[in-house]
Amino acid sequence: MTQPRRPVNPSLAIPPSVRGMALTRRGFLRSAALGGALVGVPGLLSACGGDDGGGGGGGDSVTMGMNEAGDIPPAQRLRAMAEAFTQESGIDVQLNEVEHNTFQENINTYLQGNPDDVFTWFAGFRMNQFAEQGLIQDISDVWPIDGINDAFREASTASDGNQYFVPKDYYPWAVFYRRSVFEDNGWAPPTTLDELNTLMKDMQSADVVPFAFGDKDGWPAMGTFDILNMRINGFDFHMNLMAGEEAWDSAEVKQVFDTWRGLLPYHQTDPLGRTWQEAAEAMGRGDAGMYLLGTFVIDAIPNVDDLDFFTFPELDSSIGAGALDAPIDGFCLSAGAENVEGAKEFLAFLGTAEAQDAANENADAPMISANENASTDTYTDLQKKSVEVVSAAENIAQFLDRDTRADFASTVMIPSLQSFLQNPDDIDGVTRSIQEQKVSIFGS
Repeated sequence: MTQPRRPVNPSLAIPPSVRGMALTRRGFLRSAALGGALVGVPGLLSACGGDDGGGGGGGDSVTMGMNEAGDIPPAQRLRAMAEAFTQESGIDVQLNEVEHNTFQENINTYLQGNPDDVFTWFAGFRMNQFAEQGLIQDISDVWPIDGINDAFREASTASDGNQYFVPKDYYPWAVFYRRSVFEDNGWAPPTTLDELNTLMKDMQSADVVPFAFGDKDGWPAMGTFDILNMRINGFDFHMNLMAGEEAWDSAEVKQVFDTWRGLLPYHQTDPLGRTWQEAAEAMGRGDAGMYLLGTFVIDAIPNVDDLDFFTFPELDSSIGAGALDAPIDGFCLSAGAENVEGAKEFLAFLGTAEAQDAANENADAPMISANENASTDTYTDLQKKSVEVVSAAENIAQFLDRDTRADFASTVMIPSLQSFLQNPDDIDGVTRSIQEQKVSIFGS
């Protein structure tokens, strides 16, 4: 359970979904628990329309900016959805494929310039921020979407009460491990801090690094902060902190960093020199025993059938282990869209079971369809377990860089967390710096 905290500032007027989907287990995915494109040059974030300056592709085509590129499952899924729409509607979809980090880092410039009609984005706070800035359009007329339940609709709703987002899929963050490695060593997933400490020591005695860890990309360490803060201070405090309603130099936040400092000796060293894929490969080789990441970790693991996961154990019995990160991915309509009518038809299709089935049938990926009518026939055991774990969660956050302001996440939190990882003894300095910058950005 979560600890009671002071109410969120009502002037923010942000619904629960925007503040990280503060949903009960009944409200979230209760039904889900049952059961020819032109490709842009990866790395360049600009619309794929013509030279006339319009972001859209005209009446017989629409354009979509993708935060994925290349021969990887997430990009394959998006291509499959676009192709299925073209086959059904006759409307061509021009895809502008961009490498993930490049897309994220340039999203504001992209939306303020010459964006595509539709673009891939995230539910919750990050969607709401663009809605309030007028960078995306109200698509309430696309809703309701058959098979998309109220929890997802809430996550697609901005502070003005209108919908600006169509959900595609979701995935949990958890602690992944190889079954064979655990079985060979007689290890079992921990449920308490004492059990976790015992397991980490056992792994070290077996010359296995307990936790794989890589933060060269800047964002992976955010997942560790999220789960520690939710386990130590509770979900409500975490979401208030993300919204700028709590102090980063408070005793509560310092405790999170202090706990993290105690766990770092059980992680791979030099995380800033390692990508998340390289860290995952270490676990795949058996050099590391566990890895806290999203289910996309399978992209770097050769034998997926040997992969399993558990939720991060409780650190405080009064808080429990009922909260987790489970980001929702989907689509928005850019304010600069040229073909609004065609884009809305495309968005309505993207939310259907048909579109999400096309994604699942044409790419091997660990994501769970947002549409509860989508087929689960192709789901792996890992996907089925993901549905169960997320459905059973008491509270669900979207991930640090989605639950707070984009400028705060990128310009403050990434360098601050990396600074902490380089010098974990300077907790006072790191938290003081974050708080000072938070005040300048949030205004209080």
